[in-house]
Amino acid sequence: MNEPVTEVSEQAAGPTEWGEHPHGLGPWALEYGEPLPTDPRYDPELLAEGDRRNVVDAYRYWSREAIVADIDARRHPFHVAIENFGHDANIGTVVRTANAFAAAAVHIVGRRRWNRRGAMVTDRYQHLIHHSDLTGLRAFAAEAGLSVVAVDNVPGAVPLETAELPRECLLLFGQEGPGVSDDAKDAAALTVSIAQFGSTRSINAGVAAGIAMHAWIRAHADLSRAW
Repeated sequence: MNEPVTEVSEQAAGPTEWGEHPHGLGPWALEYGEPLPTDPRYDPELLAEGDRRNVVDAYRYWSREAIVADIDARRHPFHVAIENFGHDANIGTVVRTANAFAAAAVHIVGRRRWNRRGAMVTDRYQHLIHHSDLTGLRAFAAEAGLSVVAVDNVPGAVPLETAELPRECLLLFGQEGPGVSDDAKDAAALTVSIAQFGSTRSINAGVAAGIAMHAWIRAHADLSRAW
């Protein structure tokens, strides 16, 4: 079953999305001393009270709906999925990174609830889809024409550093510790590994997701459109 994930953050973010300290801009009139803009993308409440959100300056004072619509117009055709059978604490980091790279969607496989603290409220601007199991994810990928690429350091994996990631793909990550499940490996058309040179057996799942997403960006993104 594929369901958009719409819950608000489980952790209150405080006065601003950054926490207690002031960030962003104050009321428009105080910041610019000019009449309020009439562009419908601007949020009247933010113009009046200030915008302390964790957004780039180009989106300052915009409504959330306007920001999502603007990102939707230029999202990249890669998706990200992470297994959540053990309530993985790394999901928030994955969502935040996916938002930074304008991923098409983040798929949560397994438990619906996850710790949103690491997302820094970026889940408000990132499309999230829930699947109760890998069957639903595989069906979604097949219908959308996405190649499933598992990311895990296992025997037989192709080094990410030399792999050719498909443009339309779904990057699949396992939980911290056990890595990608056997069912997920079976669902993947390609498994890639990240080169490591130290003593640790594996790197943090959130870090691995960031490395893999950036590999896709390096291969396929139009860098002239970056902020």
